[in-house]
Amino acid sequence: MRTGDSYETLVAQTLKALGIPESYGADRQMPPFVETESLVSVGLDIHGRERQLSPHAAGRWLELRAAAQQDGIELLLVSAFRSLEYQRQIFERKIAAGQSLEEILKVNAPPGYSEHHTGRAVDLTTPGCAPLTEEFETSAAFAWLVRHAHRFDFTMTYPRENRFGIAYEPWHWAVREET
Repeated sequence: MRTGDSYETLVAQTLKALGIPESYGADRQMPPFVETESLVSVGLDIHGRERQLSPHAAGRWLELRAAAQQDGIELLLVSAFRSLEYQRQIFERKIAAGQSLEEILKVNAPPGYSEHHTGRAVDLTTPGCAPLTEEFETSAAFAWLVRHAHRFDFTMTYPRENRFGIAYEPWHWAVREET
């Protein structure tokens, strides 16, 4: 974050630079998410990159993964914490690849509105399942999550026809805020 700029100002500048209306969140009844400043490692993702979550979410994730393993289910991390800057880079890569902003916004929350900023969200897959596809919905891992994730405070953020206008993401799960 630039010195002297508030997070809200930085989000507004980033949205403007990407051509996203400043009213994006209000139009979709989607809350902005502030980046967490407290992160701990939760190991490697499927690409061998170290991933981080907030301390509370990290503990819940490790418990969830261990319980799944005890039931013969392997949950693999695709993504966890993402900074505002990283989210901006996702948009820039997709725009450079020729995708329209409308297409991108159907599958990615813009910088400032990604639940990944909080350090409480994970994208998951399981062996034999292409990551970040609806195919995950047909896996034993997804069925296990539907039955058990709530015990670990995880919920699926983007069910079918969600109020945020984001595509169905059976792989995206988040821990409720610590109370």
